[in-house]
Amino acid sequence: MADDRRRDGGSPGERGSTGFLVAICLVAALGGLLFGYDTAVISGAIEFIEKYLGLDATAKGWASASALLGCAAGAALAGLLSDALGRKKVLVLAALCFLVSAVGAALPESLAALVVFRIIGGLGIGAASMTSPMYIAEVTPARIRGRMVSVNQFAIVSGMLIVYFVNYFIAHHVAGAAAPEAAEAWNTQTGWRWMFASGALPAILLLACLFFVPESPRWLTAAGREDRAVQVLARINGSTRAGEEMREIKAALAQEGGRLAELLQPGMKLVLVVGVALAVLQQVTGINVFLYYAPEIFKNLVAGTKDDAALLQTVVVGVVNISFTVVAIWTVDRLGRRPLMMAGAAGMGVSLAALGAAAYLDRTEGWVLVFILGYIASFALSVGPVTWVILAEIFPTRIRGRAMAIATVCLWLANYAVSQTFPMMDKNEWLAATFNHAFPFWLYGVFCIALILVVRFAVPETKGRSLEEIERMWRPRP
Repeated sequence: MADDRRRDGGSPGERGSTGFLVAICLVAALGGLLFGYDTAVISGAIEFIEKYLGLDATAKGWASASALLGCAAGAALAGLLSDALGRKKVLVLAALCFLVSAVGAALPESLAALVVFRIIGGLGIGAASMTSPMYIAEVTPARIRGRMVSVNQFAIVSGMLIVYFVNYFIAHHVAGAAAPEAAEAWNTQTGWRWMFASGALPAILLLACLFFVPESPRWLTAAGREDRAVQVLARINGSTRAGEEMREIKAALAQEGGRLAELLQPGMKLVLVVGVALAVLQQVTGINVFLYYAPEIFKNLVAGTKDDAALLQTVVVGVVNISFTVVAIWTVDRLGRRPLMMAGAAGMGVSLAALGAAAYLDRTEGWVLVFILGYIASFALSVGPVTWVILAEIFPTRIRGRAMAIATVCLWLANYAVSQTFPMMDKNEWLAATFNHAFPFWLYGVFCIALILVVRFAVPETKGRSLEEIERMWRPRP
């Protein structure tokens, strides 16, 4: 996996391998790809499942959102396990959950059975959602850390885009060879099963690749395996820089007790509050409503949209999502975390206000798609990747897994609340009569304003700082 191209001059023993660093980060980011794949597969399957199982609005929300309870549990368990067993082993467990879920969710004949396998998949998503960016942050030098952690977000949206294509291919090209009525019947009976089963392939790929990546050097040091940690650091950064980083890591660990109660000490309490606030606000601004229910939203807001066109427009959402994530990757270490977060949240808020106005005024012209894509672009440029960058940076090394788990659990619980309540709000007779389906969009827009305020007044800029420097920023000065 290493290559001979080096970042700096000097003898081979003093230089790190960029190829090795990129390779191990890409493997870790496969966890993000599966995160995106497994969360977005429901967007193409849910309407066929609704017909097959005869679901009402509450049951439909449960079929979509049940995985998110597994995500919360997976993040909580991963926090404990990643500190106890290591980041790499947790990624292996996540891959196994993905595999079991992909196969199992393709088989059920009842909502209860489907929910069980969706929750198992959620365990994998929750574990990967916090472990992949944390691993990448811990192996990457400060000068490119934001960019490399953002690659995990690129992998997430890549997984979403891939599954949008897979869903469209299954629903349109596989079933489309038959007459429309027969195609609809096939998708309702069988097509959604193939959508879920397709996730087994990337899960197997992640399992295979994980055999070739090392453990996080910061976790190895905390676990008392300093020799191995130095070897990993030297391979990434070169022997000279590895020694410097090891001294910084050990100095930071010497000030930490390794107990979660450390986050309740002066200065550290603010870290936890900021992390939880960012995690929750990333979700309650509504992103997963568009990712999970995109075909339904297109049919409601864009006139003349049918099932095939709705799935195809969902692919367009995926393309915009991935394109602007690339922009974020190349700007997060140049412009910084705070400017991107505030600009993106503002763009999301404006787009949501416009979408709500279009729904309220019953304007369903095709240009409404522009507002949806503007929202997706703003999220992908900022709140999507940069939230994970900040969460992976701000917590102390020895308890980073457990602290990040708290924030990630809150993120998934917020995601569950949004995903469960959107169909209930959208189909509530009083809300529909009063706001004409605009209420959810305006509600999410209010949370965008809250996000701007939190970033403006509570989040420090972490661009270019080592993890140990960031930790010292939060500690009160003697």
